[in-house]
Amino acid sequence: MNSIPPVTAASPSEIPFDGLTPECVLDALESIGLWADGRLLALNSYENRVYQVGIDGEAPVVAKFYRPGRWSDAAILEEHAFVAELVELEIPAVPARSIGGRTLHEHAGFRFSVFERRGGRAPELEDPDVLIWLGRFLGRIHAVGALRPYQSRPTLDIESFGREPSAFVLSHEFVPPDVRAAYQTVVGLALEAIEQAFERAGNVRSIRLHGDCHGGNVLWTDAGPHFVDFDDSRSGPAIQDLWMLLPAGRNEQSRALAELLAGYEDFCEFDPRELYLIEALRTLRLIHYSAWLARRWDDPAFPAAFPWFNSQRYWEDRILELREQVAVLAEPPLWPV
Repeated sequence: MNSIPPVTAASPSEIPFDGLTPECVLDALESIGLWADGRLLALNSYENRVYQVGIDGEAPVVAKFYRPGRWSDAAILEEHAFVAELVELEIPAVPARSIGGRTLHEHAGFRFSVFERRGGRAPELEDPDVLIWLGRFLGRIHAVGALRPYQSRPTLDIESFGREPSAFVLSHEFVPPDVRAAYQTVVGLALEAIEQAFERAGNVRSIRLHGDCHGGNVLWTDAGPHFVDFDDSRSGPAIQDLWMLLPAGRNEQSRALAELLAGYEDFCEFDPRELYLIEALRTLRLIHYSAWLARRWDDPAFPAAFPWFNSQRYWEDRILELREQVAVLAEPPLWPV
């Protein structure tokens, strides 16, 4: 994620999404010619604000209002263009609708986009056929992602997902004093182990990714999967879009990865050196998550949804979690490389 100014006590005018009332949402859609019928349902989203909106005489739509200050217009439009490339090749993703020749709109200081409403259920990730099917589509997504680089979106790397986030929570005094030294020590050990994992992997290819490809961002229907929410799309190694679909347990992970790659390699070659990065990327995600919560603490939705954050117990659990990851990072990869 892009850097956000330090967390401070926000005045009402500085609170993210302050002023994004239901009336504002409906007015925003009407400003681009979509006449709402008054039905408005807030969907589960913390980073942005997302609503299902009834449209007079038409199917409901999904409107996403982007968090102020997070992405530049160019970065948002790059994401839209990537998903449009996928859809053009009949890869099942949900693109931003073009309305008046634009996919990104502005109303009352808020930027927003409109999407077709798509339903579906969570994929059955324990089913080998489902994993092979998902692997095929991820292979196709990555084949497109490798065609050209992002220009405005960042790269998933140790600096942006590890060093900078851990420095942020320490420098802004989110970590309680009596566990601060323990956290600083274990996060340092974790970063050293992550660096060693990247060194073992070598110069792996960086491509355009979904970026947050867990089971909640894949919707399944009888026709198969479709991929949603490319909001975290960035450049990085292909394994980033695969490891989050793996179950717990080393044996189970090895089996599931074999099934994913059986489909994946029908469309895109996989570099086995990236196996060194699975636990490194998992550890970076854990470090980054704490800083994400810290950066968003001035958004009233976050203390309400994550009341356990920044407690003594929270940071004790993170220290234990990182210690476990340091041990896992010392293990060999799932398969010989």
